[in-house]
Amino acid sequence: MSTSSREMTAKLSLVDRLRQGPQTDLSAWATVMAAALIWLALWGQLQGFANWLSYQVLGLAEGSHLGESVAFFLYDVPKILLLLSGMIFLVSTVRTFFSVERTRQLLGGKREGVGNVLAALLGVVTPFCSCSAVPLFIGFVESGIPLGVTFSFLIATPMVNEIALVMLFGLFGWKIAGLYMGTGLLVAVVAGFFIGRVPNVERGVEDFVWQISMGQAALQEAKPSWRERFTKAWQSTREIVGKVWLYVVIGIAVGAGIHGYVPAGALADILGKEAWWSVPAGVILGIPMYSNAAGIIPVVHALMEKGAALGTVLAFMMSVVALSLPEMIILRRVLKPRLIATFVAIVGVGIIFTGYLFNFVL
Repeated sequence: MSTSSREMTAKLSLVDRLRQGPQTDLSAWATVMAAALIWLALWGQLQGFANWLSYQVLGLAEGSHLGESVAFFLYDVPKILLLLSGMIFLVSTVRTFFSVERTRQLLGGKREGVGNVLAALLGVVTPFCSCSAVPLFIGFVESGIPLGVTFSFLIATPMVNEIALVMLFGLFGWKIAGLYMGTGLLVAVVAGFFIGRVPNVERGVEDFVWQISMGQAALQEAKPSWRERFTKAWQSTREIVGKVWLYVVIGIAVGAGIHGYVPAGALADILGKEAWWSVPAGVILGIPMYSNAAGIIPVVHALMEKGAALGTVLAFMMSVVALSLPEMIILRRVLKPRLIATFVAIVGVGIIFTGYLFNFVL
């Protein structure tokens, strides 16, 4: 083959690749958009399907303890799994745009204390919920971020939410909203700092996390096509959901029992007592439950109207969003029990301090 022929063949090959690239990306986008539409359609039918299955098919009485628990379970299992799948896919796709070096420059190169503060502030403005804890944690480990800094981010992300801040401001005024934000950030920074100081803290991370870190770090430096990004995100979603779904179902079953059999009045009575043990009791009561900060604000308002102490209720809210049992179950896939216990203890102490502070100041 002559030189001109080889050059012509090379040019044709390049043209073919350029033509195939956009078409491949376009088909990938079409697939993702179709999946998103199916996701939205399923999401819109969850409540009606759960009620129909509970009260029509199973014949349970509406308003009964068993009926409420079963309806709650049948609604929240697909809801949480859909949220988990969607959030992991979204986070995993976003992560393909951030190289290891860029993340190191943002947080990894800072001193530990400064890194904790920056991570907590980043967590406040980042619209991630506890469903994204596993991919976020793995991504931070891949980027070489210290574990203490990582925990500051993971604590601040669900605990201090911009929507919750707006709702608190509307219901209780700027003073309450400001105290909530300040103490939430303080808990995230201090808790992450102390977790990072735990001796041999790296041993509390599951081995497969370090293996993922070693195996995928080099891939993140490349600039993949959209099809490659979506493929990688889908693989991560299948892997993570496959490992955590059973734990999530167990956690929701616990929450369903509490939802159906624990009276709201009794909960308000416990949180409304000003005895010294009311704040720790509120934190303990919040752990088996789960919600994001915005979702729990109406509950906080209702409890306040029934006479509950503000500090105790806010400690309860922080416990729900930062120490919820489902989130701990999800984190169990990347953390060993001893490190989870350390995490719960340190954050729990910080939240209890916050509750007492609110009750003392207000």
